Amino acid sequence: MKVLVTGGHGQLGRGVVARGAARGDAIVALDVDTLDLRDPAQLADQLARHAPELVINAAAYTAVDRAETARDDAHAINAAAVDHLARACADRGTPWIQVSTDYVFDGAARAPYREDDPIAPLGVYGETKAAGEAIARAAGATIVRTAWVFATRGPSFVQTMLRLAAERPVLRVVADQHGCPTWADDLAGALLALGALGLRGAAPATTYHYCGDGPTTWHGFATAIVGEARRYRSLACDRIDAIATADYPTPARRPAYSVLDTTRIRALGIVPPAWQIGLARVIADELGGPPGAPPTGAT
Repeated sequence: MKVLVTGGHGQLGRGVVARGAARGDAIVALDVDTLDLRDPAQLADQLARHAPELVINAAAYTAVDRAETARDDAHAINAAAVDHLARACADRGTPWIQVSTDYVFDGAARAPYREDDPIAPLGVYGETKAAGEAIARAAGATIVRTAWVFATRGPSFVQTMLRLAAERPVLRVVADQHGCPTWADDLAGALLALGALGLRGAAPATTYHYCGDGPTTWHGFATAIVGEARRYRSLACDRIDAIATADYPTPARRPAYSVLDTTRIRALGIVPPAWQIGLARVIADELGGPPGAPPTGAT
């Protein structure tokens, strides 16, 4: 399968390249250095040049807080560029997958969100991603929502926690926001599998949820990160305090609960692994050496 992935240098794009190579797929990874998503002519040219069987749009404006004062920039990538992509793919009859986010929900639920639940984004990032979803849906694309993505080299919550844990004896992490961390490589594998099923007519073009198996909080995620990191080296951090969202104000509101129901994609045989498995791999990649290696000393 020949796949063109936008955002090819990002966490998910790198995962698509790695998982695609493992599957034997031919992956064309484009990023800002080779493709300006705001330019419809460039999009059309790249699709004509590479003639992919599938396009995965992994490009996004993901600076959640900055988006609150940069609405035009967020809209240009998360919505307007999706419209350009929809038109380019329609011209060639190329199926495509639009990657979206749990931030389209308001977090008021207390049970995992299903794909058909009403959306109500709390901020500009979620609003622009929801607008991109609407464009993709109208164009007949497949939409995959995900959450809390992390990968080796990030940038993600994992790298932030590793840095802070090396510097500070006490971390303060929000404990009243609930979600499911997702290893970018697992998500990439799911997108490729879903795309292959779609090309065989075995998966309808609709909306799916995919995230790591098992809900947690940012505090729980941080605790797991630090615990895994201690298998490799000593850390300055010896305590992680649980705090409320109100104790850590940010420009953009976050959904308090954004656990995603993955029943629909599981029914296709695409089963998300526990996020702890991916976390162990990423920590090993970040800190080096096999798990259980002697500590390299306090940092």
